[in-house]
Amino acid sequence: MKIPFVLLFSILFCGTMLLVNCQGTMDIKTAQYYTNGHRLYSVHCANCHGDKGEGLGMLYPPLTDQDYLIRNREALPGIIQYGMHEEIMVAGNSYNMQMPANPQLSAVEIAYILTYVTNSFGNKNGVFSESEVLDGLGKMQKQAAPQE
Repeated sequence: MKIPFVLLFSILFCGTMLLVNCQGTMDIKTAQYYTNGHRLYSVHCANCHGDKGEGLGMLYPPLTDQDYLIRNREALPGIIQYGMHEEIMVAGNSYNMQMPANPQLSAVEIAYILTYVTNSFGNKNGVFSESEVLDGLGKMQKQAAPQE
């Protein structure tokens, strides 16, 4: 009687430990956003920014500059949705190529991409929520609206 109880306890303990250890440091929502973001990044971003976020020479900036991503976090959703048409400084280098707009991407898809980018290539900045993307897009629209 004692042996089956110990065996059952051991199996449950090992199963629980295995499940907890497989989770790693990333919670389920972040993992979901990260995985979906990787897929979308491969389709919409990697051609210019590279599979590893290394950029393309002096044409397209790398996505490895964590300082740039942190400083411009609020603007990143708008950059993806509306494109970029101005010179920027990334990792000490100037980039002036236009980035095309991606109007077909939804707010949650942008959140997926930004979660992937801000947690890849040496970056560790947590999940980008859909509401954070909507806030960023709203602020960019207000800035672009003609002033009366």
